[in-house]
Amino acid sequence: MPAPVLVCCSHGTDSPDGRRVISRLARDAAALLGDVSLRETYVDVQQPQVDEVVAGLEGAGVIVPLLLSPGFHTQVDIGRAASSREDVVAAGTLGPHPALADVLGDRVREAGVRPGDRVVLAAAGSSRPESAQRVREMRDALADRVTAPVTVGYAYGATPKVAEALAEARADGAERVIVASYVLAPGHFADLIAASGADVATEPVGTDPRVAAIVAERYREGLTLLG
Repeated sequence: MPAPVLVCCSHGTDSPDGRRVISRLARDAAALLGDVSLRETYVDVQQPQVDEVVAGLEGAGVIVPLLLSPGFHTQVDIGRAASSREDVVAAGTLGPHPALADVLGDRVREAGVRPGDRVVLAAAGSSRPESAQRVREMRDALADRVTAPVTVGYAYGATPKVAEALAEARADGAERVIVASYVLAPGHFADLIAASGADVATEPVGTDPRVAAIVAERYREGLTLLG
C-alpha cells in the first residue's frame, strides 16, 4: 500500500524567486521522506488550489501547510479541504519550531549583533489571535538565542507594523535595528519587510535547508492523525 501523499500547501506568490524557494522546499522534504509522492498546491495566487488537489488524490494524503503560523488559510481553506475526505488530514503549520528559532538566530548573528542593537521579528501578520500567539512564541525563542532585545512587527494584517516597531526601537535608544524576516520565501510580504527601513533585514527562512526537515516532521505527525 503506497504511503499517503505529501500535499505541500503554500500561500502562492507572483514572485519567481518565491516560487523556486517553495518548490525546492517541498521537493527537499519529499526526498527526506523517501518513497512518498508529492503534490504542490496553494490557497491563493497560484494554481492548483488545495480543494482541487485533495479531491483528485488517489488514496490518502497529509496536507502540510507551508505556512509559518495558523490563520484564515489554515482554518478555512486547508481545513475545508482536509475535512472533505476521511483519508486526508492537515498537519500543523511549520512554526513555531525550535529549528526556525535556530535559523533566525543564526541569521541575526550573521548580521553582526552589536551592543545597542535591537531586533524586530517581522512576520506576515494575521487578524487571528492564535497567529499572534505563535509569533510571540517565536519571539521568545529567538530572544533566548541572541543578545539583543527582540520585539515583534507585522507586514500586514496585525499591529504593530514593522515600521512602527522599528520606530519604537529607535525611540528607545537603539543604535541599529535588525529585522529578522519571519516569512518563508521571497514575495510580497518579504518585500514589505525589506522596505521597512531597517538597518539590516535578513532573508526569508525558507532558504535554509533545515526547514525541509520541519516539513518532513509535520508529515510524520500527520500520519499519526491518519492512524
